[in-house]
Amino acid sequence: MSTILGGSAWADEVSYVIGAVGNAVQVLEEMVKPWEEQTGHTVKIVTMPASTSDQFAQYRLWLAAGTTDIDLYQTDVIWAPQLADHFVDLTEAAKDVLPQHFPSIIESQTVDGKLVAMPLYTDAPALYYRKDLLEKYGKEVPTTWEELAATAQEIQDGERAAGANDLWGYVWQGNAYEGLTCDALEWVKSFGGGQIVEADGTISINNENAAKAIDTAASWVGSISPPGVLSYQEEESRGVWQTGNAVFMRNWPYAYALSSGDDSAVKGKFDVAPLPSGGEGSAATLGGWNVAVSKYSDNQDAAISLALFLSSAEGQKFRALESGHLPSISALYEDAEIAEKVPLIPRWKEVFESAVPRPSAPTKGKYNEVSAKFWSAVHETLSGNGTAAENLELLELDLEDVKGSAW
Repeated sequence: MSTILGGSAWADEVSYVIGAVGNAVQVLEEMVKPWEEQTGHTVKIVTMPASTSDQFAQYRLWLAAGTTDIDLYQTDVIWAPQLADHFVDLTEAAKDVLPQHFPSIIESQTVDGKLVAMPLYTDAPALYYRKDLLEKYGKEVPTTWEELAATAQEIQDGERAAGANDLWGYVWQGNAYEGLTCDALEWVKSFGGGQIVEADGTISINNENAAKAIDTAASWVGSISPPGVLSYQEEESRGVWQTGNAVFMRNWPYAYALSSGDDSAVKGKFDVAPLPSGGEGSAATLGGWNVAVSKYSDNQDAAISLALFLSSAEGQKFRALESGHLPSISALYEDAEIAEKVPLIPRWKEVFESAVPRPSAPTKGKYNEVSAKFWSAVHETLSGNGTAAENLELLELDLEDVKGSAW
């Protein structure tokens, strides 16, 4: 990576806060070395828990206090409307490179005409499957949730009878946190149950199709999914999968490179496909991470320089090759080196075709409260505390209270 943007003679320590998921910290440490060498600046990496909900809560505390200790924040795609007032407008600094990125992703980080963060990578989950086990049992990759449950159960039963007592059919993210909002939105959308809150602000979640979707997922707990899935986040799911103890897994692209590592029990034995449908097509929650510069930073010039470097084509290519993350720069999907080393990336376009956004745009600053109430209602159902219909009826009332007269 040779392109350094905004370098100068002064030297600052720039602090960057990031969630410790997979090999993210190690990759970042390597990524910033050329920038450090050519600018003279240094980067201090501040790590956060893997839970995005915990990260967001800490970010809000720091930003509300106007802390100068953090210069750059790595931000989830849904946080822009809620944190925009605390970040520097990057429109002018990034104007020459913005056309390289997918327009929808730039739009997601633009609030009231202000570009509050630069994209680092985009994201959408897929179904990871053990191609060796599907071949052994003569099964096709499931395209519906009903097919997935049947295939997972048959292989789980067969393998356990042969001595693989720790094998489960399907692992996913069932903990009560933002990740469950993502999983459950996919179930609901694929069953024709809408998007929780629609683009026009209508609360739509209390419907029969949404209830059927969530009740279906509840039926997996203790059958094809371990009871402990109710406490799983991404890394717990990956842990079960990567040790060879799951037939199917729902996870993000970062898990692909790690599952292909030399220490992985599933190396060379798996592939990915779009998530199954509940009858109304596959749905994959649109994700992605960005980098924002704090307006309270004392090192704004250096921080902006680093933000532009990390989001550049060179930076995104490095991340793609090392972590399997999906670039937000369209030209990189045609890059020969990426296609050779990470063939997953050009193929992930099919997953993006079914990407669905979380309702952060229509709910604006209230999104986090909306999401927390949604994942809590879903978790209650998954835990056997009431039916989906009962819990969604209560959820609708709660969301009406959150909405008030307007979002």
